[in-house]
Amino acid sequence: MLESLFFETEFNPIIKAGSLDYVWIDLSKNNVFLDKVNTNSSEDFSECVNQYLNDNNAKVAIGGYNEPRNIYKRSNNFNSSELEERFIHLGIDLWTNAGVPIFAPLEGKIHSFKNNATEGNYGPTIILEHNLKGNIFYTLYGHLTTRSLEGLKVGRTICLGETFAVIGKSTENGDYPPHLHFQVIKDIKGMVGDFPGVTSLTNQKADLRNCLDPNLILKIRL
Repeated sequence: MLESLFFETEFNPIIKAGSLDYVWIDLSKNNVFLDKVNTNSSEDFSECVNQYLNDNNAKVAIGGYNEPRNIYKRSNNFNSSELEERFIHLGIDLWTNAGVPIFAPLEGKIHSFKNNATEGNYGPTIILEHNLKGNIFYTLYGHLTTRSLEGLKVGRTICLGETFAVIGKSTENGDYPPHLHFQVIKDIKGMVGDFPGVTSLTNQKADLRNCLDPNLILKIRL
């Protein structure tokens, strides 16, 4: 039901970029080129992403939904001897410059926000709650600036197209190259200011049913 509503709804772009400014990027564990990149270093990883953008004459590199990745191996946030490894990405990443503003794709209200400040985590995070023709769902925005959280209040209305956040630097965004993690969630499961953006093989099918393809909202076709 929600997916069909997304198809017929016109959303506001969350980043001001034309279709020619985007390029798809493969950060999966199957991309052998990444074996040559030290993705544990935000500087080396950023250099790789920036070179990819330059080579493709693009401003935003996009991708990652349902993508199996090795870049999370450095962080205990995804790997624990007591739990199954999480390595399958549940959102879409938009890799671009720090300082790029984020616009609301549709009207919503602030559900929650938090600085998930551990290494490899989201850093500053905002979750919006939306009501689309009686259907409640949530959008999550991770790797923001710390200033994006200043003055926020739970329940505050965010209008369609309103600027409400900014992409953060590696020093504040969980130690990644600057990018936005954008995720669409049907059931927030009582969580506040945070929600898993990476899942395990065992939970993959269930989590993908709950976290829909963000490109249903972004509608980027290349």
